[in-house]
Amino acid sequence: MEQRESEQRFSSRLAFLMSALGIAVGTGNIWRFPRIAATNGGDEGAGAFLVAWVIFLFLWSIPLIIAEYIMGRKSRKGTVGAFVSLVGGKFAWMGGFVGLVTTAITFYYSVVVGWCIYYFIQMLSQPLPETTEASWSLWNNYQASALPLFFHGMAMAVGALAIWRGVSSIEKVNKVLIPTLLAIVVLSVIRALTLPGAWNGVAYLFTPQWSQLSNPKLWLEALTQNAWDTGAGWGLFLTYAIYIRRRYGIVKNAFVTAIGNNMVSLLAALMVFGTVFSILGMEGKTSGEILGVMKESGPAATGLTFIWMPQLFAKMPMGKLLAILFFLGLSFAGFSSLISMMELTSRNLIDLGLKRKMAIACVAGVSYIMGIPSAKNLDLFGNQDFVWGVALMISGIFVAVAVMRYGVTVLREKEVLQNKNDWDLGAWWDKNIKFVVPMLGIALLIWWLSLSATVYAPDDWYNPLSPYSVMTCLVQWGTVLAVLLWLNRWMADRIQS
Repeated sequence: MEQRESEQRFSSRLAFLMSALGIAVGTGNIWRFPRIAATNGGDEGAGAFLVAWVIFLFLWSIPLIIAEYIMGRKSRKGTVGAFVSLVGGKFAWMGGFVGLVTTAITFYYSVVVGWCIYYFIQMLSQPLPETTEASWSLWNNYQASALPLFFHGMAMAVGALAIWRGVSSIEKVNKVLIPTLLAIVVLSVIRALTLPGAWNGVAYLFTPQWSQLSNPKLWLEALTQNAWDTGAGWGLFLTYAIYIRRRYGIVKNAFVTAIGNNMVSLLAALMVFGTVFSILGMEGKTSGEILGVMKESGPAATGLTFIWMPQLFAKMPMGKLLAILFFLGLSFAGFSSLISMMELTSRNLIDLGLKRKMAIACVAGVSYIMGIPSAKNLDLFGNQDFVWGVALMISGIFVAVAVMRYGVTVLREKEVLQNKNDWDLGAWWDKNIKFVVPMLGIALLIWWLSLSATVYAPDDWYNPLSPYSVMTCLVQWGTVLAVLLWLNRWMADRIQS
């Protein structure tokens, strides 16, 4: 079985590209990006945020995606094996941390996918909520029932089936999910932009207020969103790169994946900004009031997507159809990312000696159990999202460290420049990995922790039971790191045997 695993490859470059887009395009594009863009917009517009966001696409996301592609294709191993292969057995714990951060996100990410499935069914089978009270009732009734556990389990079961046969089933699923998702997003954008007043939202989205670029918070929010948008540094691209053929261009695919992902985010923002500005504008609300709605987070950041969008759809012609498509697209986006997360964890277990089916069963079962607290308690959900979302910055730094220890220039010359079908990767990438990525990652990490100590939990930053404290991060990260360091030699021996 191990030999068959090592021989699996994507059947074509298109199949690989669809799967890689499936990693990048997730709920963060449709659920998170429009709200973050609105939150960081000024009185005149949100264009300055978009400028910073695009800059970090080239300074953080694309360099890290290239690094992950190189590591995965060179080692043909998951995150643990890739670190052992590149920098030696002493660093198995580092690859383990990258893998466990994404695994921890999987536990609660499937809860979000469950929300999307539930809302799709509701939009399809029930009248749309026409008031804020009705929207809140829909959400609260769901959260108070056993349905979050049911749909969390459904998401896990479908994800397990999608990766059951390895790369062959992954590519088949993504060949359906990604083109359908893109078609839904485009149709939704076209419908939204034909609404009266929708272009006021578009104008706001793209109008830059240049003075905002002097605000460090905007730059750090833009970097955070880009890391979430693309999945760079998570180990997901590394995992799929195990199955790519050497003739596929790493640099080409990194640019296409990252830029394609950000285009989906912009399309989602066009749809949401157009819809919100049109419907609320016709109700006589001012731009400030409209932006207040868009910035409203709600429980577990559900406000805009799950509380406001259904009732806005109810107020427009063909709104029910658009609501159905919107939540179907959101479900597809969630699934395409969820299956890559489950494959990452499964692949690490396979490298450590489990058969694929057993590895997948373990991942699905443990993920379901570990996700139950987040499914039932939104405070715990928020805690896990905060702790492991911030830890992604550490994962990105670790990927850069592995490449640096091997030799950035040597790796580029051996793994990229030998491929005449690929774009030339210049020395700019070396400098980015050596200096820019570590500096950005450390700056972002310090900023998030300082916010925790001064804004999120200023009175109990030292309390590990406070959901947004500095100490809750340090205790959870420290526990994971301690276990991984204890298991380091065992993991390295299993990988190398």
